[in-house]
Amino acid sequence: MSIGAIDTSRIEAMVAQLRAASAQAAPPGAAVGKLADAAPAAGKADFSTALKSSLDQVNRMQQDSQQLAQRFALGDNSVSLSDAMISLQKSGIALQQTIQVRNKLVEAYQTIMNMGM
Repeated sequence: MSIGAIDTSRIEAMVAQLRAASAQAAPPGAAVGKLADAAPAAGKADFSTALKSSLDQVNRMQQDSQQLAQRFALGDNSVSLSDAMISLQKSGIALQQTIQVRNKLVEAYQTIMNMGM
């Protein structure tokens, strides 16, 4: 891979994660990744469910990493420093990713609101 090139494997991995989250949030028998013949209200509920699920997952990751770090700080021999640090870094990255998604959603909303009718 050359410097400045886009790493498509990371993009594909992210798309796979998004599809998996979408499949978990979708009701059984619903079409995932395709336009379904559902009412707009059902689509809105699916998005809110997926968003809430993602936020809950990030929150759980933050809480778990803090508990792991606390256990290490209290001298728990079953927790290593590297495990605690890796967990904290992963939760930090997940939080940053969530913030970036939020920023993009706000930017898209503002762009749509500024469009002339």
